[in-house]
Amino acid sequence: MSTRNISINIIWTLLVLLAMDAYVYSAMRKSIEKSKLKTFLNVAYVISTVLSYIGFYYLYFYFTMKPLQVELAPNLAIGFFFAFMVVKILLVLFFLFEDVFRFFELIFNSTRSLIRGDKKSISRPGRRGFIRQAGLIIAGIPFTSMLYGITKGKYDFRVNKVKLAFDNLPDAFEGFKIVQISDIHSGSFDSKEAIVEGIKIVNQQGADLVLFTGDLVNNDSREILPFIEDFKALKAPHGVYSVLGNHDYGDYKKWNSVQDKQENMELLFQFQKEMGFQLLNNENAMISKGDDVIGLYGVENWGNPPFPQNGDLDKALSGGEDVGFKILLSHDPTHWDKKVITHPVHIDLTLSGHTHGMQFGVEIPGFKWSPIKYIYPQWAGLYAKDNQHLYVNRGFGFLGFPGRVGIWPEITLIELTRNT
Repeated sequence: MSTRNISINIIWTLLVLLAMDAYVYSAMRKSIEKSKLKTFLNVAYVISTVLSYIGFYYLYFYFTMKPLQVELAPNLAIGFFFAFMVVKILLVLFFLFEDVFRFFELIFNSTRSLIRGDKKSISRPGRRGFIRQAGLIIAGIPFTSMLYGITKGKYDFRVNKVKLAFDNLPDAFEGFKIVQISDIHSGSFDSKEAIVEGIKIVNQQGADLVLFTGDLVNNDSREILPFIEDFKALKAPHGVYSVLGNHDYGDYKKWNSVQDKQENMELLFQFQKEMGFQLLNNENAMISKGDDVIGLYGVENWGNPPFPQNGDLDKALSGGEDVGFKILLSHDPTHWDKKVITHPVHIDLTLSGHTHGMQFGVEIPGFKWSPIKYIYPQWAGLYAKDNQHLYVNRGFGFLGFPGRVGIWPEITLIELTRNT
């Protein structure tokens, strides 16, 4: 997108935001004027509005400039912008509904008065206080949730434990433990201490194998530099393996030359090696335990356009087709749905990420929902079809909205067992 087009979009967005602010404030003005806290409420609204526009500026800045690291204050401002936007959108919907009702009420009252010949009794219906109160209460729920999400929720790491049974699991791998993490997005981090704590939690699981399913960075490989020593601490007896995600290719940044972009890719390979990650680019590795072996296969990103389709499952399987038990690392769960389950070679378990669970949703026992489900049928957790399993990790980091609400950062602990 050209600079001119971006500027035009920014201007239109600002006009829409200003119109929303004017509409919401005009609808709330009478309530504010009648309140004993009139001055406080006016000041609070102005401060909140200013903070949200600061957040909008940072959002624009990071979208266009794509810096290597993000600091805490800008992240909080961007998060506040999103949270305050949700409040305003909900209030606009409430007030629009009321205004439509008031419009028809005005027509009805005017018609009745004209029929009676009493033109003096025609008056415009006022706003109802309970509508304003209901709107504020309902809008306040996601607002407070999002404030938690941008301050605490984004680093509230959860360990999800999954036990999977297979008929063909080799005996030596009974009870074999795998930790999966995904979507680190190191360029979004604003707290090194929180990341160190997350890595500590990974190691506490005592996994036999650690697997990372892509998106180490947002745009530039150098984003991981401040955290290389921290991720070096990831340890497992059978190693740490990884694949590429769509963000790892540098496709979302404008490079000065094709060579610069290629050098960025080479840096990513170098940094993964320094961290002790064994990158599988349409390749495989055999994991041995005693006299038994399982196959580990990794493909490059494969997703629906415009996402890259560099994954080559046939190439990844080459030389390892006859291994009895297979685990595939594929960043985008679309690959499993479109290619893996229909492939002539049976893949027992596929591990993916990519969706982040949209970093927003509801998960309670027996119920799971996020808007991302309408884009990705397999968006978080465990899925199975034709005796093949897919697990979609909710992500270790975050991107865009600098927080998480209801869909927390995930460390997955998978235990393999034999069907008895």
